[in-house]
Amino acid sequence: MSNTLINKYNVPGPRYTSYPTVPYWSSNEIDGEGWMEAVKHSFSQSNLEEGISLYIHLPFCESLCTFCACHKRITKRHEVEAPYISTLLREWHLYRELLSETPRIKEIHLGGGTPTFFDPIHLEELINGILATAELAPGFEFSFEGHPNNTTKEHLQTLFDLGFRRTSFGVQDYDSRVQHAINRIQPFERVETVHKWARKMGYESISHDLVFGLPHQGLESITRTIELTRDLKPDRLAFYSYAHVPWIKNVGQRGFDDSDLPSATQKRELYQRGKKMLQDLGYIEIVMDHFALESDSLHEAMIGKTLHRNFMGYTSNKTQLMIGLGMSSISDSWHSFAQNSKSLEEYSAKVNSGQLPIFRGHSLSAEDLVIRRHILNIMCQFETSWKKASQQFDHLEKSLESLHEMEHDGLLTIDYEQEKLILHDHARPFVRNVCMAFDLHMLKKKPNTRLFSMTI
Repeated sequence: MSNTLINKYNVPGPRYTSYPTVPYWSSNEIDGEGWMEAVKHSFSQSNLEEGISLYIHLPFCESLCTFCACHKRITKRHEVEAPYISTLLREWHLYRELLSETPRIKEIHLGGGTPTFFDPIHLEELINGILATAELAPGFEFSFEGHPNNTTKEHLQTLFDLGFRRTSFGVQDYDSRVQHAINRIQPFERVETVHKWARKMGYESISHDLVFGLPHQGLESITRTIELTRDLKPDRLAFYSYAHVPWIKNVGQRGFDDSDLPSATQKRELYQRGKKMLQDLGYIEIVMDHFALESDSLHEAMIGKTLHRNFMGYTSNKTQLMIGLGMSSISDSWHSFAQNSKSLEEYSAKVNSGQLPIFRGHSLSAEDLVIRRHILNIMCQFETSWKKASQQFDHLEKSLESLHEMEHDGLLTIDYEQEKLILHDHARPFVRNVCMAFDLHMLKKKPNTRLFSMTI
């Protein structure tokens, strides 16, 4: 891949975990009442066939990692745990009152923040409280994110006994200079310990999160990190491009200077080195940001063209209704999105007064739904088609015309006879750029301020 192409297409752009992307939601189109109707409609359509997904946001962290852009609350006061668990269960009860029958849960994911900040007893109370008023769908999958420094054997055993079989550990990089810059000090030996505990206990899928493009990161550090990862052989890896967005309020990406970051070209070299090493180890690249062993369900979903993408990233499970619990969580009914209050105090006050804590959302138009499907196809399958009338929208011809230059650059093929667009394998780094050509909200209202990280 030439530096010319990297420089040409390395522009700010969304990661497309949704369409429309959050900055373009028309919040005035959906309120608490509108969201409740959307949930009931989606639930009635999908519960018996698919079940529902739950994303539960556990926001507390004991220290601030300065590469992180998640919504979190930094504290060492663990007395915050019990009140937050109680509020989560009250929020779940509010949703249960909406649903016409017993929900069948297909997927639960605990994200953060740091889920393993919480005592295992409180995590057990949370999951048992939810499952007491629900059923498990066939093939259900429970997963959680663990911080290697505070994940204990008791955490792993408690969650395993509750049905969790997937876990991911945030590694980022093993280089001590990089770790100090991002305030995430964790030696390989600690990751090795918790990884081996999980493997021995019977976890079926263990993932490690690695990040390229971090401050002071070079080819030597990324090479050593993957060499150490090789010794543990996780089932899948998230290999993310660092999203530098310090202008976003409360992100905390201020622990280093911009000059400490690799250039766009250097960042690409880090990715190429990492990709080559992972492929040599038997990992297969899953569209964008992810690698998996051939035996992993993520790879099977990609081959079977059932891969899905949502606010949690790529997943082998798909449900029409995903309910987000906790401060800042985002819910998806397919036809609508809703986000909870990002302030812990506001979130708690609303739930404890008997209200769903929605502060913004978006109701998708018929055009939004068509474009959402195209963007999902591109992000998950590297291709999309407009053969059927239901796959067409008014701006389609202009969207395709805007991709002619990328086609000229050898990144994709637009087959007008077969009415199909196909991205070439080496175009993986530019997949977000291709989606941007379909993003009518962005095309109609280009941002005047910085909203997104760079695409490459």
